Amino acid sequence: MTIDHIDLARIDLNLLVALDALLSERSVTRAAARTGVGQSAMSSSLARLRALFGDELLTRAPEGMRPTPRALALAEPVRSMLRQVQFLVRRDEAFDPRIVERTFTISLPDSTEVLLGPTLLAYLRAEAPGISLLLRTIDRAHILQEIDADRVDLAIDLSFRGQLHHKQSLLYRDSYVCLFNAALVGLTPPISLEDYLRFPHVLTSLRETAHGVVDDALAKIGRSRTLAVTSPRFLAVPFLVRKAPVLTTMHARLAHFFADALGLTVSPAPVPLEDVAMSMLWHASYDDDPAHRWLRTLLRRLASDPASGRAGD
Repeated sequence: MTIDHIDLARIDLNLLVALDALLSERSVTRAAARTGVGQSAMSSSLARLRALFGDELLTRAPEGMRPTPRALALAEPVRSMLRQVQFLVRRDEAFDPRIVERTFTISLPDSTEVLLGPTLLAYLRAEAPGISLLLRTIDRAHILQEIDADRVDLAIDLSFRGQLHHKQSLLYRDSYVCLFNAALVGLTPPISLEDYLRFPHVLTSLRETAHGVVDDALAKIGRSRTLAVTSPRFLAVPFLVRKAPVLTTMHARLAHFFADALGLTVSPAPVPLEDVAMSMLWHASYDDDPAHRWLRTLLRRLASDPASGRAGD
C-alpha cells in the first residue's frame, strides 16, 4: 500500500508510544512513569488516542483498566512497529558487550538456572559487567503474553507453542537418568528394571499431579511404580533422595551436577525415555537486536560447553 505522507504527517506518532505503555501497564499513572511524562499528559494522550481510533481502548474495571477488543488487536502491531523503529535508529551503533549497559529479563526453570546461571554470571562479570540479569521462574500459562508485553526478553523451557511473531531456537538436548543414594538403597549402576521398581520414587511435577513421563513409559510395558513424594521443585528432589531410600529420574545434566555435589549415584534409566529439548523463545522483533542476539549466542555456547564463554554473532 502506498504511504499517504500528508495524511500520516497529521498524526502524532508519539501517541503510539503512549498507547504501548498504556496497554502494557493498564494504568495511566504507571504508563506516565514508564514514558517519563506527567499523569495529566498521559491522560491527554489517552483522550487523543480514543479520538484517533474511534474506540475507548481502555475502560475502567475493578482490577484497573481493561483493554477493549480493538485495543487488544492493536497491541502486538504497535509494539512490533515501535521495536522496529528503535532497531532502525540504533542499528548503526556498534555493539560492544564490554561497555554496554542493559538488563535482560529471563524466565526459566530453576533446574536450568542452576546449570547455566553460575557460568553465565561469571562470564558477564568478567566480559560484560554492564549487563545484568533479572531471572524469573517461568510461568508456562502466561509466558507468551509476558513475551508480547515486553516483560520478558527471553524464555527457556522444554517446549513452546508460539505464534508467528515468536522465535524459537534449540538450546540443548538432554536425556533421563536415575539418581539415588547408593548407601541407602544398596544398588550399583546400571540398575535393573526390577530394582528400579522395588524402591519408591520421588517425582518432580510442575503440574502438581502424581504422574510423569516415567509413568507413561512404564504403562506401555504393563508396569507401574510407587511414588513416595511429588514436588514441583527440581532443586528439592536431590536433597530428598540424599536422606531416604528412594529413587528419582531426572535430566542427566542436573543429575550429574547433584551427584558430584551431594555424593549421590547416577545410573541409566532401565525404561525407554525420549530425550528432552530445552529451547529459547523470544519476540521476533528482537531477532536482529545486537545485544539480544549476542546473549542467545552466548547461552548456546555455554550450554554446549560450559567451559567456553566466548560469545559472538
